[in-house]
Amino acid sequence: MKTLNIFTNEADSLPEGKADFLLAGSVTYTCEIKGITQAGIPGMIPLTPTLDAEFITNEKVYSLGALAETPTGVPTPAIITRAVHNLHAFSSIEILDLGLLQKPQNTTCQDFAISPSLSIAEGATINAKEVFSKGMACGTSYELKGNYLILGESTPSGTTTATASCLALGFACENDFSSSFLNAPDSIKSQTIQKALCLTNETMTNFEKLGVVSDNMLLFCAGFLLEASRRFHVVLAGGTQMAAVLLIADKLKEDVLMRLKSENITLATTAWVAKDSASDIQHLLSLLSYVPHAIYTEFSFEKAEIPVLKKYDEGEAKEGVGAGASLAYAHKNKLTNNEVLDAIERIMYMM
Repeated sequence: MKTLNIFTNEADSLPEGKADFLLAGSVTYTCEIKGITQAGIPGMIPLTPTLDAEFITNEKVYSLGALAETPTGVPTPAIITRAVHNLHAFSSIEILDLGLLQKPQNTTCQDFAISPSLSIAEGATINAKEVFSKGMACGTSYELKGNYLILGESTPSGTTTATASCLALGFACENDFSSSFLNAPDSIKSQTIQKALCLTNETMTNFEKLGVVSDNMLLFCAGFLLEASRRFHVVLAGGTQMAAVLLIADKLKEDVLMRLKSENITLATTAWVAKDSASDIQHLLSLLSYVPHAIYTEFSFEKAEIPVLKKYDEGEAKEGVGAGASLAYAHKNKLTNNEVLDAIERIMYMM
């Protein structure tokens, strides 16, 4: 296991010390479009962020009898994050409720009075400026427990809304976003994105466009990042969705007349995203007005005794629930691939 810079492929790492872990959980009803995502149990995909939140906090779920998994049986990346926490605990784990269908049980959960957003195919109907402002306020008030913060996400269909958001803001990134699928449903996603973009026009402000095509996680985290990065180091834990957060924050900083403290920001993802031939996170990050600190961690399930885990190495799931940053955190704290793999399989055997 090793952590490398996305642009140079040279050895790189997270900051020193303990990390707080925040999970931004959100539901966009875009996820209910048939065939658009496999990030959860079919027919119950809007429950995925709730189950992920419960699992990383408790190593068990309460709101359903089973952990979120793909139709082929690949378990949520939450198992990676929880396994790392078991080996080298985060200083805290908290959940940001950014529009959950059901509040997670037995978790430390911050409620921002945000409702799930509608499908972008019909218009998300988000008060984007209000959600962004709530993120900024949280970034101003959040009390750091450790040395820095890891901010992960669980938002099924989030790569679809992320693509639509960045295209609406004028970024040339149509083919850059990844998917939880091995073979992404490009036609379904493309049709959904085009329907969303057709609901916008050039007379709209950036916030008005995002209110139609975006999701609460992207907007809140972009606002949070602007303020929190002025106070401490923030690690965006995720792949192309978190790259979209960076792009949205970079664009909207002009609307709110703020500077982004880019030296206090890291994006951390998995090698499954960084080396994905069907997406291009490096190109996405190159669209920023600055060169970001971005890393990925190589980890393999090759020696897994549970066969379904090997599907990660084949290109399913790839990222989510802070998995990439958790692996980088594990590597920074001198944990090995075998140690993390054993901890993941121990969790699965006990489920």
